Amino acid sequence: MPNTAIITGAASGIGKEAARDLLAKGWIVYGIDVSDAALAPATRELASDRFHPRPCDLRDASAVAAVMQGIAADAPKVNALICSAGVLKIGHLMEMSVDDFDLVQGVNVRGLWLTCREAMPMVRAATAAGEIGRVILMSSIAAIRPKIDSGAYSMSKAAVSQLTQILAAESAKYGILVNALAPGTVDTPMIHQQGDPGQHKGWRPSGNSPLGRVAEPIDIVRVMRFLLSEDAGYVTGTIIPVDGGTRAAFVPPT
Repeated sequence: MPNTAIITGAASGIGKEAARDLLAKGWIVYGIDVSDAALAPATRELASDRFHPRPCDLRDASAVAAVMQGIAADAPKVNALICSAGVLKIGHLMEMSVDDFDLVQGVNVRGLWLTCREAMPMVRAATAAGEIGRVILMSSIAAIRPKIDSGAYSMSKAAVSQLTQILAAESAKYGILVNALAPGTVDTPMIHQQGDPGQHKGWRPSGNSPLGRVAEPIDIVRVMRFLLSEDAGYVTGTIIPVDGGTRAAFVPPT
């Protein structure tokens, strides 16, 4: 039987690229995103009968439970849970609306925790059967090097990093490895939507890394490949920056 993965945020960006990569390797992928409308273009693009789209608002505990129960009915064993769903809202913390703040924390923290809680029995079933069980969460260099105007996002990703470490320790007895990736700027729709400086005053994405470019989604997925491989069999509880050296040292503009 092929391996099975659940990927949140599968409609675009890193999540969609992860789905594409695993499908190419023969995996079955359950792709979760906020709505059928959001998932439809990715479903057409991926064009695989092993990709199963599942709409879900990850902030809704009952909806997350229902979608995971539906997946469990089809695939009681899940080898990889990849939590890539996330939202970014820009603004000074003292000026941000409650709705925007709650959306960021609701999707990036509450939704990620709910996803892990409801999916973990399926990952435990995989390791109990002698198969791999991996969880990959999406943190950010914003958790390591926060900046003004994206404070709510930085807070949420710091929470993801802490959750990663605790969940790794709690899951170790089941043979489940839990790690997070911390990308810098990645060329995704989320960054494009927020990248107009005319709309967001002084905020800018981190931009080109010392390597001279921003990341592409595949750059992040290549590190996921390692975490899903046998070579990562003793790696858990880590937060791995994938940022081309962005947080290593400040490079002044020339």
